[in-house]
Amino acid sequence: MAESLMDIKRQINSTKKTGQITQAMQMVSGAKLSQIEKRSGQYQLYADRVRQIVTHLAAAQLLELERQETEELTNADASKQHLEVASLLQQRPVKKTGYLVITSDRGLVGAYNSTILKAMMQMITQDHQNDADYVVMAVGGVGADFFKNRGVNLAYEYRGVSDVPTFNEVREIVKTAVTMFDNEVFDELYVCYNHHVNSLTSAFRAEKMLPISDLDASEVADTPIEYITEPDPDAVLEAILPQYAESLIFGAIMDAKTAEHAASTTAMKSATDNANDLISKLSTTYNRARQSAITTEITEIVGGANALE
Repeated sequence: MAESLMDIKRQINSTKKTGQITQAMQMVSGAKLSQIEKRSGQYQLYADRVRQIVTHLAAAQLLELERQETEELTNADASKQHLEVASLLQQRPVKKTGYLVITSDRGLVGAYNSTILKAMMQMITQDHQNDADYVVMAVGGVGADFFKNRGVNLAYEYRGVSDVPTFNEVREIVKTAVTMFDNEVFDELYVCYNHHVNSLTSAFRAEKMLPISDLDASEVADTPIEYITEPDPDAVLEAILPQYAESLIFGAIMDAKTAEHAASTTAMKSATDNANDLISKLSTTYNRARQSAITTEITEIVGGANALE
């Protein structure tokens, strides 16, 4: 019985230490979540303004693209010139699809990574019959290792994104994605990640980022804003469209990191609660065993005293 009591006491002490660790990790993840939510809110203001400027400047090109969808161009040179001006807006035949998959570099985030990877494999299986029809770019060590182990065509991987990323830090990722699209490594790009809904909920998203197709000229049709451009609108648009594409990808990375910290906070809170529940159950078991041992000792003493009389 003494050994049993010692074993239970060791379990209680071990569980208490584990609970202290998970509680500390919960507090750290919560602090990171608050920080990145604040940073994401600030970045969204910039992203909205860039979108507004691009939509204004691209209004003429968008109208031209709509016209091209209903008419066949007779001037090949004019078509080539237009493609050079707004290449990121052009819808070209899709020979290969690119997927930028964002996961974490570590575990202890609940079902965050498994949700993304399971949805990705289902999407690839449903949409592609041949491995040559798609290419994967992995941001995060968990996703990179997952795709490597399954022989998926991995064209690029990036590990070590900080907990609160800056644009300069992930510039390599976004520029590589845009460059690969320009070089026709793939003809469309989907960014796949967990979207942060709230502290308890996230949802898988697969957003088409390239070519840029979510601009709507009607959004700014009634907005009395005019821009003075130098040297000309086409040249400015050609320079700013890649920046807009980069802002979309960076925004997705920020959103994914926010969801990761929220998942980590929730997972560590659940682990702490489970540790406290286990400590409570072990304490009850320990007290009952101790009371039983004391009762047995008293019974033996009384029995011995009665035998001496």
